[in-house]
Amino acid sequence: MSETNPYMMVGERLCMDFINTVSWRESTEKRRDWFTSYAKLVDWSVHAEVLTVQQAQGLLSEAEKNPSKAEDVLKQAIELREVMYRLFKSISKKTSPHEEDLARFNESVSHFYQSLQVIQDEDQFTLKFKQKEKNLDTMLPPILQSAVDLLTSKNELERVKQCEGDPCGWLFFDTSRNKSRRWCSMADCGNRAKVRRFYQKGK
Repeated sequence: MSETNPYMMVGERLCMDFINTVSWRESTEKRRDWFTSYAKLVDWSVHAEVLTVQQAQGLLSEAEKNPSKAEDVLKQAIELREVMYRLFKSISKKTSPHEEDLARFNESVSHFYQSLQVIQDEDQFTLKFKQKEKNLDTMLPPILQSAVDLLTSKNELERVKQCEGDPCGWLFFDTSRNKSRRWCSMADCGNRAKVRRFYQKGK
């Protein structure tokens, strides 16, 4: 995972990139959460193309008027992210997720279910969460939908993996043909592992 680029997108799915907004996730000393404010959440959402710049400006303006509500949305986003992390980590380890995590995830689904609509895109119909642009949590439904789509996909969950770089902890969807991807990025954890192997051989 990159320390210099907190918005590095390597998850191959929106929900994976959302989960990966914590640097060195499994380290007690180096762990760093990039969602330190509502503005950071909005900034990441623009980078992830969940929000447009215009939408972001509108949300930040609303957040200035309702700082306590913006803080609540930030907490909600972080809680959703951590629940999703535990769910998908258990899937990557081929273990059953905790019932409490699945229940909490379903609470988020139920919360946004009221905004679920059938949208026609040319000849195809899809289910999408639609919200008013001024809702401070308007970036969360697309992220949630990404997670729901992946969780309910057929034969795709086996492609959910966790980076083997310790203590990276980042998750990703392996799009390689032979399902051989091991690292969040070869330029980061993959390269560190390579250097480590070379050093150990030298010893």
